[in-house]
Amino acid sequence: MATYKTYDTVGIREDLQNAIYDISPTTTPFMSTIGKSVAKNTYHEWQTDSLADVDLNNAQVEGADAVSQTLTPTTRVGNYTQISDKVIQVSTTDDKVDKAGRSTETAYQLAKASAEIKRDMESILLSGQAQDAGTSSTARKLGGLATWLTTNVVDTAGAAPTEDNLREAVLKAYTAGGEPTMLLVSPANKQVVSTFPGIAEQRYQAPGTGQTKIVGAADVYMSDFGTLSVVPDRFLSDDVSYVLDPSMANVAYLRPFKQTKLAKMGDSEKTMMNVEYTLVVKNEAAHAVIKEVPAPPAP
Repeated sequence: MATYKTYDTVGIREDLQNAIYDISPTTTPFMSTIGKSVAKNTYHEWQTDSLADVDLNNAQVEGADAVSQTLTPTTRVGNYTQISDKVIQVSTTDDKVDKAGRSTETAYQLAKASAEIKRDMESILLSGQAQDAGTSSTARKLGGLATWLTTNVVDTAGAAPTEDNLREAVLKAYTAGGEPTMLLVSPANKQVVSTFPGIAEQRYQAPGTGQTKIVGAADVYMSDFGTLSVVPDRFLSDDVSYVLDPSMANVAYLRPFKQTKLAKMGDSEKTMMNVEYTLVVKNEAAHAVIKEVPAPPAP
């Protein structure tokens, strides 16, 4: 008598795990580090200032009349807010059927939309996108970080960043008055930085052995002006690295993340997730950028 096997059986249940595996990058180191503030208009402004140069001749004659000094006004700068959104539309039936890995399709798609917008924001904030006031038919755009940093620029001459480039960038930012504590690099440049002699050796106690193990890592760079956390950012291109004072930048939100159910037009639910925000660079001289500087155009 022939053995009855699974190949002959009708009605075997599917073996589908109740999970969804997605390894798409979602971390946003720049946004997560620089903090948040509030914008109250589509053009968000702030002021910058600096002290007068040191005067080595600041010596006054005893009993002389006081002479007023020349005063300089603050500098007013600003950035436009940008609206980023995702719109999902799911049929009513699709939200009711039993699915693996999520409770409802709408909830799952909204969670994806949130992560996708944050990725978009990270890329936009770090980019060289120029700010644009927009019109009734074109979108407003914020100015990305690369467009703000003009004082402390280090040219790599088309090559990968070197430790000398990094030292120069930190020196420029520190001399200008910044207190840089973060080096933001692409994944490829993170590997480059790991080869720098200035990388601190990290020591940790091996569990249960009583021996201390030394691990070479590029998580901390010891500069002459303090330590820098070396942070890789998957959304940063290989041709630019940033030396940052995180306290001197933030993301200002005119409208925080919000979900809005849109008008029902049939047997489906349409939901919009959006956010309106801009980049605030409190004083660009507190930071430095390491990049290839384009040659000036020929006359």
